[in-house]
Amino acid sequence: MEEKLKKLKCLLAEIANLKAANAVLGWDQLVNMPGGATEDRGEQIAALEHIMHAKVTSDEIGKLLDELAVGARQIDPESDEACLIRVAKRDYEKQTKVPAEFVTEMARVSTVAQSVWEKAKNHSDFELFRPHLEKLVGLRRQYADFFKPWDHVYDPLLDDFEPGMKTAEVQAIFNALRPKQVELIKAISQTKQVERSFLFLDYPENGQLAFGEKVISKFGYDWNHGRQDKSAHPFTTSFGLNDVRITTRFNSNYLPTAMFGTMHECGHALYELGIDKKFNRSPLADGASMAVHESQSCMWENLIGRSKPFWKHFFPMLQEIFPSQLGNVDVDTFYEGVNAVEPSLIRVEADEATYNLHIMLRLEMEIALMEGSLSAKDAPAAWNAKFKDYLGIVSPDDAKGILQDVHWSFGGFGYFPTYALGNLVSAQLWERMNKDIPNLEEQVEKAQFSEILGWLRKNLHVYGAKFEPQELVKKVTGSKITPEPYIHYLEYKFKAIYNL
Repeated sequence: MEEKLKKLKCLLAEIANLKAANAVLGWDQLVNMPGGATEDRGEQIAALEHIMHAKVTSDEIGKLLDELAVGARQIDPESDEACLIRVAKRDYEKQTKVPAEFVTEMARVSTVAQSVWEKAKNHSDFELFRPHLEKLVGLRRQYADFFKPWDHVYDPLLDDFEPGMKTAEVQAIFNALRPKQVELIKAISQTKQVERSFLFLDYPENGQLAFGEKVISKFGYDWNHGRQDKSAHPFTTSFGLNDVRITTRFNSNYLPTAMFGTMHECGHALYELGIDKKFNRSPLADGASMAVHESQSCMWENLIGRSKPFWKHFFPMLQEIFPSQLGNVDVDTFYEGVNAVEPSLIRVEADEATYNLHIMLRLEMEIALMEGSLSAKDAPAAWNAKFKDYLGIVSPDDAKGILQDVHWSFGGFGYFPTYALGNLVSAQLWERMNKDIPNLEEQVEKAQFSEILGWLRKNLHVYGAKFEPQELVKKVTGSKITPEPYIHYLEYKFKAIYNL
């Protein structure tokens, strides 16, 4: 078994190296690449996807996994070896159901679609993007068909981001969460709104960049193994466990955009950088799922970055950078301002109380598109109707509406639910961490984050993709993903801010 495992690891490392090279091309496309290079880049990415698919689905890997699976039954199921075999076999079985021609076509279509989406968003023109969305919806339906029989057409798409979870399971969680959030939002809407006009002044980009870098350096982001760049939509990407990069976007007339976006992406990066290095260049060198990943970004952005103890330390520093904008604002007013609850158009700038409604809306849209009950041409009207129903507002244009997110342009149907699930997981982890670190708030107020990061590394990060998300969350917190801790967190926080 030892010799076969060694051979498997070599083959998987080769695939991981190709995946990293592909990620470099994707990062460059969104950060540096000139717009006219889109088609060439699409062919390059498609070629790499084709090679990777051929290697992942090779008879050699299939035979090795079958032979190793027999031996794996005799060892500890939570050992690194058993988990590697299980995860690699799961990937193999999924990949072998998808034809190589489909993988290549998906890469070509999505690469071009991302560039068209960016142009369509800049011009607020959905019709420019619509043909590409139609192709992507068709391709994702075709992808789901490869995995029949399923309970729901959305299940295979969700499984790509949340291994082992079903659509019905997510819907049940959201159904328990929605009434409580709506009740809280309704109560807040009947009170006096907090002051936050100071957030909409002119904030030069260089000052925003400097502050963000200081904050994430304190969090523990390792600049020797990462960097930050600008992009149309913030993201984190990994080229291996020693090179994890983030991007952000700036809004010179709205301070929170880059400020909290930088903290959010840093949370993702800290997770990747905390995975045990022995898993590098293997299928275990990844997060357990996107929900677990989002729990990390939500924790650093919201539970820490939007907390009062955090701003007691960092607000004077921010005032020094922007004295004319914030010199006459006190820390309590600033804390309330960055936590103001008000229905808004842009998901990534939504407050904690309304954010999950954005996700539930998108989940309904994606399910309808996949079921065929909604066509791409009717999507903008459906979007506006749902926005009116969920949040009481309608977008004035496509850029602030249906085109605001990049996900559909790369075929990422199934991704959105993970954001709301990540919020729930972050609260579960925070609740557990507070029991293990009694002076947690005091450490945040002193900007001492090493024990917090150490707890996350020991209890979560180190495992990489060894365990499925529900299994890992239960291992750390004692419960599968549940909305109760998050609901408690929201009610406690916003009842205090709004004197409910």
